[in-house]
Amino acid sequence: CYDGGDVVSTKQRHVQREDPVMKTQAIVPLTALMVALLLAGCPEQHRTGAAFDGLTMNLGTLPRLSDAQTRSISPENFTGQKGAGGMAVEGTGANAARELGQGWKISPSVHIKSGQTFTLAEIDGPGVIQHIWMTPTGNWRHCILRMYWDGEPTPSVEVPVGDFFANGWCRFAPVNSLAVCVNPGSGFNCYWPMPFRKSARLTFENLGADMTLYYQIDYALTSVPKDMGYLHAQFRRVNPLPYKEDYTIVDGIRGKGHYVGTYMCWGSNSPGWWGEGEIKFYMDGDAKWPTICGTGTEDYFCGSYGFVDPRTKEYMEYNTAYAGLPQVVKPEDNTLNQPRFGLYRWHIVDPIRFESDLRVTIQALGWQSEGRYLPLKDDLSSVAFWYQTEPHAPFPDLPPKDKLTVQW
Repeated sequence: CYDGGDVVSTKQRHVQREDPVMKTQAIVPLTALMVALLLAGCPEQHRTGAAFDGLTMNLGTLPRLSDAQTRSISPENFTGQKGAGGMAVEGTGANAARELGQGWKISPSVHIKSGQTFTLAEIDGPGVIQHIWMTPTGNWRHCILRMYWDGEPTPSVEVPVGDFFANGWCRFAPVNSLAVCVNPGSGFNCYWPMPFRKSARLTFENLGADMTLYYQIDYALTSVPKDMGYLHAQFRRVNPLPYKEDYTIVDGIRGKGHYVGTYMCWGSNSPGWWGEGEIKFYMDGDAKWPTICGTGTEDYFCGSYGFVDPRTKEYMEYNTAYAGLPQVVKPEDNTLNQPRFGLYRWHIVDPIRFESDLRVTIQALGWQSEGRYLPLKDDLSSVAFWYQTEPHAPFPDLPPKDKLTVQW
């Protein structure tokens, strides 16, 4: 941060030489303004000299040391206890390590049976989950990830695992963004900060066939400021979307918070372009008309003109820090002859803030003859991500297994 020294322009230096009184009048407000502007870009803890809590990490805070304690939960240390990693004497790798013994990758994963809900982590707070990595086998739509904060009875996060990691079509697609990275061959990574004050509990329900899960949850035990909200994520799916109805990404949010991201699986049930529809954010009592209204689906996901490569006139996949179209499935690649698209938009630097309530919708809209819009009846599913105060409003029931399933 700037140390507050005087900064004046060439013009002001000229004025100062001409009139000592004007020198004082010019330099004092300028110095105050410069200091205010420069300090505005510094973290509060840095400006006040308060101890850094290690909760929010980025390149700017990386050199700062803190008293936060780093811990990690995996099948090699189910509790995250200090000094307790790699002690297993039985596990999925025991046979491979039979000649090597304890300490040689005896428990790298877990088997989760059909119908079983496995507890991934139970953590006493305060603290923050800073990274999750996992690679699940099986059907990703049939694996449900849930997260509970501070002993709440209903989850704040309830999403099929593939959709949570922007791979909702149950086929691998590389994702390279700030919040989510998906790497070969199915390395799911999440970097959404997940603060909690009393406790965190993460579970993994398997609705499909027996499967195997490798995972690691990295977290810090540290103080959590009063103004920190809790991460929430909710899944929805409608197939087909009723004619001339908007698709609801999320509604019924109650409390103060901000909306931070959308992931969508868009299956086009008709030929032609599908992305003219507007996204709308109804907040804090909005009824018929929203406060924020977008101008088109490809616009909201930070693309333009049909996501088309100008050279080939074909859809062009892209990944950026805040928005992407990481997956395009051609019609001939599935039995339904259906074009399919995976899209994400993270509101990391532009969160949608609300004081009391929020509803988010998007239209499915294409073109028909004579330059007229065509309401579509597409296969739409989504994950909404937001932070808010607790308690949260109840989520709608997750669709049953058959309604979750992606047909190939």
